[in-house]
Amino acid sequence: MTNVLYTAFDIVPSPKGASTHILHNLRGLVNGNFNVHLITPNDGLLPPEDTIEGAQVTRISQDLSQNFLARAVHFGKSVLAHLALNPGYDVVHFRNIWDGFHITQNKKKFGYKTLFEVNGLPSIELKYHYPGMDSALLAKIKEQELATLHLSDAIICPSNVTRDYIASLGLNRKLVTVIPNGVSPSDFPITPLPVRDGREPILLYIGTLADWQGLDIVIKALPKILEQQPVKLHIIGRGRSRQRKMLAKQIRKLGLEDHVLVQPAVPHHEIPELISKADICVAPLGLNDRNVTQGACPIKVLEYMAAGRPLLASNMPIVRELLREDVDGLLFSPSDPDDLARQANLLLRDVDLSKRLAESAAAHVREKFTWHESQKKLIKVYERLVRHEE
Repeated sequence: MTNVLYTAFDIVPSPKGASTHILHNLRGLVNGNFNVHLITPNDGLLPPEDTIEGAQVTRISQDLSQNFLARAVHFGKSVLAHLALNPGYDVVHFRNIWDGFHITQNKKKFGYKTLFEVNGLPSIELKYHYPGMDSALLAKIKEQELATLHLSDAIICPSNVTRDYIASLGLNRKLVTVIPNGVSPSDFPITPLPVRDGREPILLYIGTLADWQGLDIVIKALPKILEQQPVKLHIIGRGRSRQRKMLAKQIRKLGLEDHVLVQPAVPHHEIPELISKADICVAPLGLNDRNVTQGACPIKVLEYMAAGRPLLASNMPIVRELLREDVDGLLFSPSDPDDLARQANLLLRDVDLSKRLAESAAAHVREKFTWHESQKKLIKVYERLVRHEE
């Protein structure tokens, strides 16, 4: 049996999309008869040793009083120490450079193949979480990213945009396999659109409050939507204190306190019920290098579609990889609140259009974007890695 170490600097389980992705990867690998050991950080609440989806789990303790980078460096050193004490892994699969840099540099010493799962690169994403981050530090991080990418035996990523960016850094495109995110249709049953009966329609956003998500565009669009019809905007997501304060300030400035509800993230199993109460789901991704240059595969878009809700999303390549414009959802010009409001009002007025888009989206996701399909693609990457090893 192939022994796999899977490392992720993400809390698992948690409401984040990263956790959902990791759990489905674990399930696919275990079902594919791989012996998997997952290493993640501990939030202080979860047990240090665990079993999830048939995989052994070790959680590394963290000093939560330290900043992000200090905790990330500690995690990387802990993974390297684990490898030194536990030889015998055939494949080491990692999601970030904090441990991946050490993993790739020591692959010949410990005799394993390396798989870099690139969902996001810190040289691009960290500045949105920490706006004051030193540019010299970001440049050093990018150097580590390049070294890690070039030393990896295989790379997977969730979108063609991401693959193109990785290739632009001098990587052979043949090393990079695109494996889109997915959904489990059984977790997102299709429900009929809510009956209006005089109630205010709900626009729903579920996801992080990160600056690249474009929530400021939805807030700016809301007054223009309200000029034509009453509506409530529900924002459900995890965010840093700075992000929550900025969001609250923008809502107050536009006098929208009675029209916007902001709530913390919820466990993943509660998301389908939230979606079932929505009239429109939004993915307002902003026009920035995280979305346009690096790329992503927003799980929220697939989950909205799977649940049979009309989707309103930013018109950019990472979205168009997942849906057909005017068939599975309506798109608006990125970072344009006027266009967002125009499309939202169209969906709110035209119930037949909303139903048609929702039905098409649900069918499209079930045919093209399931976790089962993603798992099969991941197994093929592993089989190639192990076969080359032999």
